[in-house]
Amino acid sequence: MPKPRKRFAQHWLRDEKILTKIIQTAQLKNSDHLLEIGPGTGVLTRRLIPNVRSTVAVELDRDLCQQLAKKLGDIDNFLLLQGDILTLDLTTQLQQFPTFHPINKIVANIPYNITSPILKRLLGTIACPHHPPYNLIVLLVQKEVAQRIVARPQTKAYGALSIGMQYLAHCEYICDVPRKAFDPPPKVDSGVIRLTPRSLKIPVTNPRQLETLIKVGFANRRKMLKNNFKSIIDYDRLIFFLEQLNINPQARAEELSLSQWIILSNNWPIQNKNNSTIIY
Repeated sequence: MPKPRKRFAQHWLRDEKILTKIIQTAQLKNSDHLLEIGPGTGVLTRRLIPNVRSTVAVELDRDLCQQLAKKLGDIDNFLLLQGDILTLDLTTQLQQFPTFHPINKIVANIPYNITSPILKRLLGTIACPHHPPYNLIVLLVQKEVAQRIVARPQTKAYGALSIGMQYLAHCEYICDVPRKAFDPPPKVDSGVIRLTPRSLKIPVTNPRQLETLIKVGFANRRKMLKNNFKSIIDYDRLIFFLEQLNINPQARAEELSLSQWIILSNNWPIQNKNNSTIIY
């Protein structure tokens, strides 16, 4: 077993029950083209390969890539790419391997220090969703982040991340992963989540505007919406507008559901307090 490298935030998952749970959560089919991010020593990779049509693994650590190539390199439906998932042009790389794409599912044990950019890479943003969307994404992440992603309104964990992720996908918390499940144990607990990209029943007419309103609304969690929004719209007009939408002006950002944020954005006045058009 290779020694984990701290600079790559490497922690080897060794719990058989959790490994099995991840595979079950991915709902693998023999027609799936799978991408695994950060295969590490290949403990999970070995279990994934027999269940899908093809598996592409992206690993940053060159030494691990050499070891993985020795262990799994002869398997026909396995392709190993060395590189950084945040910068790797996967589409171009896979053009020469037609039997390995289009990738439709993702499994990843995410390095906790780059969780946000990886989420953005896999799902995109409200204003610019990943296209085409993946069918399913299964991630092993820091428990606190997992809880924030699936959080419901009026809870401490609910915030801008919750709304953004739930706008882009149906988000499910699958199970806890204790520190002792890894070697070496990380300093925090983890969790497995499943993200299923989707289209909402209530579409947003201006995604960029929705992103901006969420950012402004959560700029100060302790403040009421009326106080956070008064920087971009006349106060009296804002109160009237919120009341028209049956939104309590005394409410704070974390009290609004995703559908309420969309309604807020779709009906937002186009003039700011200086009577000029708001540009996002």
